[in-house]
Amino acid sequence: MARRKFEFNPSAVHDHLIKTTPREMAFDGGDVKAWQRKLRKKVKSLTGFDRMPSGDDRCDLNVQSIWKREHKLGSIERITFTSEDHADVPAYVCLPKNAEAPYEWFVCVQGHSTGMHNSIGTDFETNTKNIKVPPDRDFGLTAMANGYAALCIEQRGFGERHWKWGKKEIIGSDDQAAMHALMLGRTLIAERVFDVDRGIDYLMTRDDVQPKRIGVMGNSGGGTISMFSSAMLPRLATAMPSCYFCSFEHSVMAMPHCGCNFVPGILTVAEMSDVMGLFAPKPLVIVAGKHDDIFPIHAVRSQFRLLQKIYAAAGAPDNCKLVVGDGDHRFYADLSWPKMNKLFGHKV
Repeated sequence: MARRKFEFNPSAVHDHLIKTTPREMAFDGGDVKAWQRKLRKKVKSLTGFDRMPSGDDRCDLNVQSIWKREHKLGSIERITFTSEDHADVPAYVCLPKNAEAPYEWFVCVQGHSTGMHNSIGTDFETNTKNIKVPPDRDFGLTAMANGYAALCIEQRGFGERHWKWGKKEIIGSDDQAAMHALMLGRTLIAERVFDVDRGIDYLMTRDDVQPKRIGVMGNSGGGTISMFSSAMLPRLATAMPSCYFCSFEHSVMAMPHCGCNFVPGILTVAEMSDVMGLFAPKPLVIVAGKHDDIFPIHAVRSQFRLLQKIYAAAGAPDNCKLVVGDGDHRFYADLSWPKMNKLFGHKV
């Protein structure tokens, strides 16, 4: 009798389960709104978003203005606001000079990088020196150039909100914060989405905001939060996630990824097309890189086809678009903003 090959790699059973576990709440036709209500509730539970403060339990925003400067594209103001007790958020408020208030807004979120300073193209330490940022990561500036106002927030675990423990400071890694959140019944995804939601709370206090014309956008880890925010936050009117939408199977489950990408139990429930489908029928532009090796384009396209079916069932087959840049893991501003402007009915 031949001796079988032993499988000691713990991922062997995981690979088997990824391929064989049914996604119990995947869209299979029928009433889209009823399906969305059930899945949205489940996603909030799995991410721990339903554990975040709500209603009267939300603390005061405690908004403070730190500085304000004129820019050739308009004005940029640095502020801070309080998301929840012990969680303050630095942010930039970018107002375009080529548009009139009340503005259409985008909440802009950076991914794994030195942080939100990239959104306005300045140095990390002082915000006074103009620098060359990674390709098209200057979200605040390109939003302004297109006639949008932008609220560029610092995500938990990135940039100025990097992980600190005693005397240890680690910039560029949020794994420890992600693991701590899991131990508390949360995820870092839920906490970051909550910060976006609190950013919207802040926008609602301003008189230069069109409340029903607020979007979210970001690349990589910012694309993650753009997708989950649009899935869970009903006040968002449009979204532009970049270099994240793919399939869980072929991205975060197929290769090493940061702990901030993981949601306990999500693959027993749904795939990315389903989570993104919670945004239907609202206008959506998905951005991908043809040669992105951590979010493979073949899986992006296959999930997008499934997403199109959800949008079609929601009566808006033309409201979701896919933009593919001829490059790797980055945002593609020249391709994406024109598509967003047309789909959102925005005049530059």
